[in-house]
Amino acid sequence: MGEDSKEPAHKSPVDSTDAVWASFLVSFSPDVVQRHCRDVEAMYRLNPYYYFDVWRRTGPETFHAEFENQSNKTRLSLDLNVMPETGHGLTVAYVGGIKKRTVFTIEPAREGSRITITDDYDLLPIKEREERKAEVDKSLNAWAEALRIYFLRLKRWSWLPGWRWYLRRVWMPMKPSARRIVWLVYLITLAEFFFFLFVLLIYVLEQD
Repeated sequence: MGEDSKEPAHKSPVDSTDAVWASFLVSFSPDVVQRHCRDVEAMYRLNPYYYFDVWRRTGPETFHAEFENQSNKTRLSLDLNVMPETGHGLTVAYVGGIKKRTVFTIEPAREGSRITITDDYDLLPIKEREERKAEVDKSLNAWAEALRIYFLRLKRWSWLPGWRWYLRRVWMPMKPSARRIVWLVYLITLAEFFFFLFVLLIYVLEQD
């Protein structure tokens, strides 16, 4: 299935003969990034192509998820097992589907951390993988970009009281299409507010 990396790379970040990956930088330390990545539900809900019907904890580090992946028009029912890696990373192993695991690698970078998300397909026999190529997840780069923006917004707006609670408990459980509509409404409201201030300023100047 080959590489699908956002940066030049020639060797898989994990021990696999069939993996795709994407990397991005964030301005948080590896310890902080790891704490956020441990909230696996949040990380997966940020994928703009995943429309969840069920996300249920089944054990201390296990989950059951049912969702539609709109990047390849498939419906999935998966059991996930979260395993910490050496250092700051973690692995999510799957029961169900054609994907063996997703590995989150977190490394120190000059101004924060580098996160690499790797989807490992080295699970099924090669012939069966070829027959089921239509099930390959095409959302990886979009997912990495969504996570990059998420960490950017955390850095920019976390000082606002209630921002983290709203982001995790209200905004994130929405379906991706609903989140896009909410952001659009916010932008329109903000534009209307500044337009009101502009009109008010003109009125005050005329009165003076």
